[in-house]
Amino acid sequence: MTRTLFGTDGVRGTANTYPMTAEVALRLGAAAGRWFRTDGRNGHRVVIGKDTRLSGYMLENALTAGLTSTGMNVLLLGPVPTPAVGFLTRSMRADLGIMISASHNPAHDNGIKFFGPDGFKLSDEVEAGIEAALAGEIRLAQPQNIGRARRIDDGLGRYVEYAKTTFPHRGRLTGLKVVVDCANGAAYRAAPEVLWELGAEVIPVGVSPNGTNINERCGSTYTQTAAEAVVAHGADMGISLDGDADRVMILDETGRVADGDQIMALLAARWADEGRLKGGALVATVMSNLGLERFLEARGLRLERTAVGDRYVVERMREGGFNLGGEQSGHIVMTDHATTGDGLIAGLQFLAAMAETGQPASALVRQFETVPQMLKNVRYQAGQEPLSSESVRKVIAEAEAALQGQGRLLIRKSGTEPLIRVMAECEDEGLLARSVEGIVAALERAA
Repeated sequence: MTRTLFGTDGVRGTANTYPMTAEVALRLGAAAGRWFRTDGRNGHRVVIGKDTRLSGYMLENALTAGLTSTGMNVLLLGPVPTPAVGFLTRSMRADLGIMISASHNPAHDNGIKFFGPDGFKLSDEVEAGIEAALAGEIRLAQPQNIGRARRIDDGLGRYVEYAKTTFPHRGRLTGLKVVVDCANGAAYRAAPEVLWELGAEVIPVGVSPNGTNINERCGSTYTQTAAEAVVAHGADMGISLDGDADRVMILDETGRVADGDQIMALLAARWADEGRLKGGALVATVMSNLGLERFLEARGLRLERTAVGDRYVVERMREGGFNLGGEQSGHIVMTDHATTGDGLIAGLQFLAAMAETGQPASALVRQFETVPQMLKNVRYQAGQEPLSSESVRKVIAEAEAALQGQGRLLIRKSGTEPLIRVMAECEDEGLLARSVEGIVAALERAA
């Protein structure tokens, strides 16, 4: 079975436009409910969380209607981080977890992510099975077996308490001033609370969601806001989350940013020294910088690369028994602590390194020198296939030949937006720029 509705991270699109409509969400909820409720019993439960987008109300109600129509009982968490849904799915013995979020995307987008009873995202095969059920006739529950729905008040509190347990017991954040940018998103209550309860002086940013300002000039994709706050308040460091808090960027006391590669390098080196890094390897995607690979090799560690998408990172981690992985974009997956990327817990691990070493953030955010890398996106319209153009293929072949032995080229379609991502790495920055810009120009002409 193949997937057409699901992308690399659930179902995503513009709100109130296919597939992010109430009608599709209702049927998707019913299809998922039927997939996970196969024995006819009414004891099955689903937890649903969401970020702060206005369209979350619409999709939450539609999913609930679909799920209860097939006999599933729904527990509504309200606004919580994506990793909280993974944690609570397993903790509350739910059969299914759902997060309504488009992550780092603008407020006009939304998405639906699914978690299995183990708290991990569903496999491609299960998603394909749900799609197949969606395309057919969905068998509804008998009237007496319709599910119930209720709001859960303590879900966020459970996650806050758990997040605190991941910080070393001997450590406290007393004396540290921390900026936390919650992107006006799902972590706007949880992240400041965790940091404050651990003893930090907290400067909260992006904690006034209004339904339309999520990720707007704030968060992990716009770190300028957090950087300015760090400098203005004389903070020791900053944590910049995205809209659903599964990504993070770390800022030092000068406002300099450490991306996911630098954070993973720090954690991998520390965990290896402590004997905690399982399998002697870090799992990351093809987008991670070549400098990270060289950093690990110099320490006798390996970099295992996967396709882009934190779900593929997690799948490889589980297959190989590894416990640390992630993406350059800021997904940091620590399976000792969480089933998916958790920006807040990753931030706590960075703070633990500061507390235990006594070093400032500026001494920790730059673990390796990056190989010059350029990434550009080309937007295209639905139905277009610019990568199929003969002229585009010719330019790509020429760039690959030019980079042979000097760097690498990666071109792929985004799994969450109608974008083609063009990325290259090369020590020769002139050749790097010519290669990427030539391909981008060819794609723009074709699109």
